Amino acid sequence: MRTVRRLLYRDISSAVAFTALAFLSLNYFIDFIDELDRMARRGEGPATAALMAILKMPGRFYDIFPIAVLIGSIFALARLAQSSEFTILRTGGLGPGRALSSLTALACVFTALTFAVGDYLAPWSEKQAELLSNRVNKQEAGHSGAWLKDKQHGPMGERNFSVNVKQANVSGELQGVRIFEFDPQGRLVSRTEAASARVDTSGRWVLKDVLRSQWTEPGQGEPERVWETRLADWEWHSGLNASVITAALLPAWTMSTLELYRYTAHLSAQAQSAQQYELQFWRKALYPLACLVMVALALPFAYLHGRSGGISLKVFGGIMLGISFVLLNNLAGHVGMLKQWTPWAVAATPSLLYLLISLAAFTWLVRYR
Repeated sequence: MRTVRRLLYRDISSAVAFTALAFLSLNYFIDFIDELDRMARRGEGPATAALMAILKMPGRFYDIFPIAVLIGSIFALARLAQSSEFTILRTGGLGPGRALSSLTALACVFTALTFAVGDYLAPWSEKQAELLSNRVNKQEAGHSGAWLKDKQHGPMGERNFSVNVKQANVSGELQGVRIFEFDPQGRLVSRTEAASARVDTSGRWVLKDVLRSQWTEPGQGEPERVWETRLADWEWHSGLNASVITAALLPAWTMSTLELYRYTAHLSAQAQSAQQYELQFWRKALYPLACLVMVALALPFAYLHGRSGGISLKVFGGIMLGISFVLLNNLAGHVGMLKQWTPWAVAATPSLLYLLISLAAFTWLVRYR
């Protein structure tokens, strides 16, 4: 059985690697042409364009790898079926259960690889691409701003805070910070503006070049007063720690699974709408499992007789299956957002549907063909 697994793993892995390399080469060529034109307008040479295109490849790999797994697996299994090698393996004792379990183990390796690239390598490469792009454009590297909310209980009762961050650079420093404090009745109590700030993991904000404006409650016959204070440094303790700030400043599709989870938990705790980020979290968490679905979709092709069509026809069918999966996955996300459906169900439905289709086809082919 070890020899059989070695044969299957070698053929499928080499076919998947070749398919993924072909897709990445095509994407690299397109990205290189785009970057070459953009860098030429900024006085940079082809080397910078080539480096920018290389830094985009981990993200491209994460997007296309499940489709490459499907096409490569179909090619390898269809070739084994056409040459009657898979028939010989079945005659030698490779039953449906063993074939399914053996390919599931290989699919788990593909799943782990997809998760590692999507959660670690792709975010790092995108950060490096942003640094390079801003150096070429002679701009300060940073992310766009965001609004955040915080709620605190103290000696003065409950206080609500609305925090606006204009920009955050790649070193972690926040720029253009504004903090608005409100009492339980919704009245503005104070406003704090700072040129820059740093936040640690415990939620301690150290603000620089601070202007604080505080409003006093109007008494009987006395007008409301505003007090302004300028400070070189000021500390503020909140529930908004560094991980929440980083997640808020990143686009949803560039966050890692952990960053999405933390930010979704923060939004739920502050009674804010988290539908978009919950959906993105579940899609990010479940997307690597698409490799399992793709291998399951490919397995029935091994049980098709050689007369059922050539390898090229079967590979074309695999490409159509992969495209339909991507389209359904994206469509389910948009419809789920509009209809306010349960995020985990929306993210899991396409994979479960295609998994059921593949298992049904596999069962029918094993029993009746």
